[in-house]
Amino acid sequence: MTRVDSPFDIERLEDEWLEADGFGGFASGTVGMLRTRRYHALLLTATRPPSGRVVLVNGIEAWLEANGARYPLTMQRYAPDIVYPDIAASLISFDTTPWPTWRFRIDDETRVIAETFVAKETCETVLRWHVEFAGDAHRVAAFTLHVRPLLSGRDYHALHHENGAFDFSAAIDGAYVQWQPYHDLPVVRFLTNGIYEHAPDWYRNFCYVRERERGLDFTEDLATPGVFTFDLRAEDAVVILSAGVSNDVVQHALDRANALAETEAKRRASFASRLHRSADAYVVARSTGRTIVAGFPWFTDWGRDTFIAMRGLLIATGRHAEAEAILLAWASTISQGMCPNRFPDYGDEPEYNSVDASLWFVIAVHDYLATGHASNATVERLHEAVETILSGYTQGTRYGIRADADGLLRAGVPGVQLTWMDAKVGDWVVTPRIGKPVEVQALWFNALRIASQWNARWKEAAERTAASFAQRFVDPQSGALFDNVDVDHVQGAVDRSIRPNQIFAVGGLPYALLEGETARAVVAQVEAHLLTPLGLRTLSPEDPAYRGRYGGAPLERDGAYHQGTVWPWLLGPFVEAWLRVQPRDDAARSAARTRFLAPLDAHLDRAGLDHLSEVADGDAPHAPGGTPFQAWSLGERLRMAALLGEVHQEGQPPSRPD
Repeated sequence: MTRVDSPFDIERLEDEWLEADGFGGFASGTVGMLRTRRYHALLLTATRPPSGRVVLVNGIEAWLEANGARYPLTMQRYAPDIVYPDIAASLISFDTTPWPTWRFRIDDETRVIAETFVAKETCETVLRWHVEFAGDAHRVAAFTLHVRPLLSGRDYHALHHENGAFDFSAAIDGAYVQWQPYHDLPVVRFLTNGIYEHAPDWYRNFCYVRERERGLDFTEDLATPGVFTFDLRAEDAVVILSAGVSNDVVQHALDRANALAETEAKRRASFASRLHRSADAYVVARSTGRTIVAGFPWFTDWGRDTFIAMRGLLIATGRHAEAEAILLAWASTISQGMCPNRFPDYGDEPEYNSVDASLWFVIAVHDYLATGHASNATVERLHEAVETILSGYTQGTRYGIRADADGLLRAGVPGVQLTWMDAKVGDWVVTPRIGKPVEVQALWFNALRIASQWNARWKEAAERTAASFAQRFVDPQSGALFDNVDVDHVQGAVDRSIRPNQIFAVGGLPYALLEGETARAVVAQVEAHLLTPLGLRTLSPEDPAYRGRYGGAPLERDGAYHQGTVWPWLLGPFVEAWLRVQPRDDAARSAARTRFLAPLDAHLDRAGLDHLSEVADGDAPHAPGGTPFQAWSLGERLRMAALLGEVHQEGQPPSRPD
């Protein structure tokens, strides 16, 4: 649970909440109700789960009228930077349990509670308002809530502007009011217990400050077809938003909202902790199966991210059936020994530009099969998929990927980004890492070791890889590891950049490539140069190419993405590596929780509330950036919880009893 109480720090007003619908759609916004991103919306739906996302209802304008006075319950920001109306003074508190809930002070005796949640069972967004009178409610002649929906009907990456094609016409069917702003988009349906008055208009020049900071276009016009009015003295006000055709529900709006709330509250209460509950947001439908969304609000499902994240989100939390379904689904996508890197937002052809996605698939298969929950048929199918990957990589596949004579895995061609350090701007690959990247060798070795458990063919290959790694990757100057050898496929060329990738030779994978003094040297170098409270930097601050701030226009951001920017997900491999070079006792585990995980847990109450961000600045104070809700960041935190045997309690950071 994240709770924020008045008075609000301005930064806390821009912390973000997320309500995912399980199909790739979601509702999201800020504590202060200002939309700061183009992705903030109350009804954002995936027309081809989990992609084809469109924004249908961006937000609302809500206010109360009592005894002739007007009390705003939402606020907007307009260009160039005008906030109106400002609710900060009347906003008493905000918390995320069981869902986003705001409390407003109207006067000394009156409070209004506003709630927003997505009912995962039906993909409906529910808005509820309730008034609390401490004194004599009858002295209030009227207590009327007004809600004006703000609509667009656009791709979620785009922005909307006033135009003559927008269809304001409303169809009213009992308690339902619906619109279809554009003929090729889903119908927008509102079920309410209010009275609708048709009053079409445009609200112009909304300003989205996060988009402006990212160097993108940032203003938008939204259409409003009318206003709903509710008597809050008579009963709570509700608005239930949905997309698409009628669900044929004949039910009073308040009764339906209460029933949805009861079901959803029980579902959320069933999770072991807020980490487990937050993890559920990333598990979504794809076609007839399931997949993992890499992050909200703008990512869909990526191969590498899926296999890294699922180790914590699903396997470590006991969601074995979903892990099995996802692995089997991805197994069917393997081509020339490669798992796709990603599926595009539009079109069905996957992209295969990744050397490590296939190897992370093997790691996830290992973790899943180790649970003992797989049927014989599933074991056989997953073994077959792993064999296909290893055979493809041994013989050679796309982008120069193949096992070399020394047993190490070489990869890369100019102009293509293949490792997880995959930033590319136009034709500029920021960190090409052509050659034999260090973490790819750790993954390759692990994949061979895993497969050798059922096929002795791979045992000798794993031993050859380990021997060559020990001979070729240890830097005699530092005792730690090179980031890349045979750089640009030049025999003997090495890259001494101090990056976090070397940590995978010690931790983060089932089998360590290193032990003893070399393993300790790797952990010490990473800790000294790269460790921050929110994760590991991607480059040492002592490197001339280091970039300590992640921000600005796309060129600037992508140029810093893996050149010093911090990644929280890397803390998982680091903690595991750190523990492997320490005495294996409770004292080491306790120190790891205190030193490395407690600062990360504090971030659950900032930025993306109850979640962990994608990245942070390399320089202090390590301001978060990128997506505020990142799957593998949370997944690795959950994997560490399982590794450390932590016990979770609702509303508290993960902890382990003494």
